[in-house]
Amino acid sequence: PLTVKLTVVDVSSAADPGSAVAGAAIYAWHCDRDGNYSLHSSGFEDENWLRSVQKTNAKGEVTFTTIFPGCYSGRWPHIHFEVYPSLADATKAQNRQRTSQLAFPKDACDDVYATSEYSASVRNFKGMSLDTDNVFSDGHSLQLATVTGSATKGYTASLRVPI
Repeated sequence: PLTVKLTVVDVSSAADPGSAVAGAAIYAWHCDRDGNYSLHSSGFEDENWLRSVQKTNAKGEVTFTTIFPGCYSGRWPHIHFEVYPSLADATKAQNRQRTSQLAFPKDACDDVYATSEYSASVRNFKGMSLDTDNVFSDGHSLQLATVTGSATKGYTASLRVPI
């Protein structure tokens, strides 16, 4: 199990830089434990899972309950997300304010992929690094989540999302 906590903050505000963004919509999605995406991977084009949209609260926070994503060839374990001004705006891609990804620390990935349920990810994760990932290799410091917990009890991943 994985709980994802994102906090959206407005870094462009001269009056209050870093202030919470209430009412924004976050669309998050990721692959399953075998590296497949609903709506996109072969055989799963007509399915819709491991995707969600939520509105930030007064503190700019959203919380998603999901599973730890798998690792597929060429990519470090991650969750995609887009930030929209509101739920109504989240229906059109051109309304997004930010597109980004949340990356996981190596130690959490090592623990999860050591379990039998994630055997497909072991091969793909071996030899990977954030620096060799085809997206994170240009810099990942703002995308690396703080992760607490364990593979047996579940993890919580937290990330501050500046817009």
